[in-house]
Amino acid sequence: MDILILTTNIEGSAALNLRELLKSDTISVKMVIYNKGEILNKKKYYHKRIKKVLKVGICGALNGIRMRKWYIDDVLPYLKNDSIDVICKKNNIPFKTTPSINCSKTIELFKMANADLGLSIGNTYITSKIFTVPKLGMLNIHYEELPDYQNATGIIWQIYNRSNKTGFTIHKIDKHIDTGPIFYKEKIDLVFKKNLRETVSYNYSRVLQKSTKSLRRVIENFDYYHKNSIMQCNGNTYTTPTITQYLKIKRNFKLLRDNVEK
Repeated sequence: MDILILTTNIEGSAALNLRELLKSDTISVKMVIYNKGEILNKKKYYHKRIKKVLKVGICGALNGIRMRKWYIDDVLPYLKNDSIDVICKKNNIPFKTTPSINCSKTIELFKMANADLGLSIGNTYITSKIFTVPKLGMLNIHYEELPDYQNATGIIWQIYNRSNKTGFTIHKIDKHIDTGPIFYKEKIDLVFKKNLRETVSYNYSRVLQKSTKSLRRVIENFDYYHKNSIMQCNGNTYTTPTITQYLKIKRNFKLLRDNVEK
């Protein structure tokens, strides 16, 4: 199976998955494309940002920016992995950059790779002009359960709903966000640490690491998982929490943690 990887992160989940896929005898990584995340349409971008701020409030938006470190900077020490460009160089895999996910350069690189299957790691919305280029389409790893947590940042919304679980889902990309057919999903028990931040970063790292082996298995047995994939329906969508929702997450975290400690 010839695959190509499209990612927005140099370190973290993309590098972790590439390292695991390289262990396979039946998977060949034809190209890795790093999306630099440049803003090509500033008017559209800032319009969406303003709409989101109006929805979650200024405090919620600022808190969301603060929380990003929980999923990036705080997670990396747990992974202890080379960056994806370094891994590509060591294994003679073409490493390309594109200014934006859905731009003409990305389409050009996808066609150049001529892969059977595309893999999206850490990207935002991908148009059909991109995900239809590979012969078998594209897979995405959503680091939460689907369809219950579509577009959700991992772990915090489970805690919001007073759940002591998290999980990941491997699904095919379609024209909406996190709505494509499910190939594989798995639940994981949360391990509660002394505070919410550490609990999020530690468990998120566990989800990233656990999902890599499952992704490799799905790709190696693509026909089986494709044939047995499940269509999604009645999903729940999430975004950045408002400050009120965040305070509820904090309260529920303490309740769940204290219940475990009893």
